[in-house]
Amino acid sequence: IPGTEIMRIGFNSQDTNAAAAAAPSGGAGAGEAATSSTSTTEVADWMNTASTQLVDLTVAYAPRVGLAIVVLVVGWVVIGIFRRGINRVLGMKQIDVTVGHFLGNLASISLKIMLLLSVAGMLGIQVTSFIAILSAATLAIGMALKGTLSNFAGGVSVMLFRPYKVGDFITGAGQSGSVQSIHIFNTVLTTGDNQTVIIPNNAISTGVLVNSSTQSTRRVQIDVGIGYEDDIDVARKVVMDLIAKDKRVHAEPAPMVAVGALGASSVDLVIRFWVDSGNFWPAKFDFNENVKKAFDAAGINIPYPQQVVHHVREKDAVAS
Repeated sequence: IPGTEIMRIGFNSQDTNAAAAAAPSGGAGAGEAATSSTSTTEVADWMNTASTQLVDLTVAYAPRVGLAIVVLVVGWVVIGIFRRGINRVLGMKQIDVTVGHFLGNLASISLKIMLLLSVAGMLGIQVTSFIAILSAATLAIGMALKGTLSNFAGGVSVMLFRPYKVGDFITGAGQSGSVQSIHIFNTVLTTGDNQTVIIPNNAISTGVLVNSSTQSTRRVQIDVGIGYEDDIDVARKVVMDLIAKDKRVHAEPAPMVAVGALGASSVDLVIRFWVDSGNFWPAKFDFNENVKKAFDAAGINIPYPQQVVHHVREKDAVAS
């Protein structure tokens, strides 16, 4: 039947078109599924690789890291013990508290820096460049603070070796006086006329220092001249009588009066005797006065330099 064929042909045509239309859609879905499967595989491969590398690094570095941690902890504890030991030793030597703390902190910081550098080297970190930078910075700071560091080193030396203490009478760096205070950078003196002198510790520690207070006794020496016409034995007896009357003079070592020199206009006597250090200047001043008075009373002359001028007249010079 003609109409029936037409309907069948149309139906087949619609089925063909529907199948054709459905065919591209099915291909796209298959492509997306393939792409998704590829991405999942790559992620899984990356995770497997990362986990494998992590395990390898852990196996390779775990002993090194563990050893570094042990060294760090033990070293830190040992440094703490060492610092307490330093503080104890400095305390036993009666070092100034400020200096003791500074030296303890300096030693502790230096050791800790060395410990951290050692631990970093154990972990494979290159510390050569860091050490070079640290050395250069230390050198630059040292050059900039050369004078200050010298005075600081001198102060540490003074407080460690204690060549003098507060109350001592010292002579150093061209100055004399009683020590009033000792600081890390300088020493403060009070002179006999009550002036305050501040001396850098470097000048004292590197120069000649005279401490007049370390010994319990001191020797007094007085030089006095008598005339050539005077009797030396009489002058000696007068001086010895003065010494015997002064209770400040020690019997031992024995006092002495001797001829020190034969001067141009006098016979120079040297008078020596020992007293307590605290009586040095009073005894010296008193004897200078008492010797003069005793010689005057005994008729002993204390000459002074004289010049004899001969005036020659011109006629006498021609006649001669």
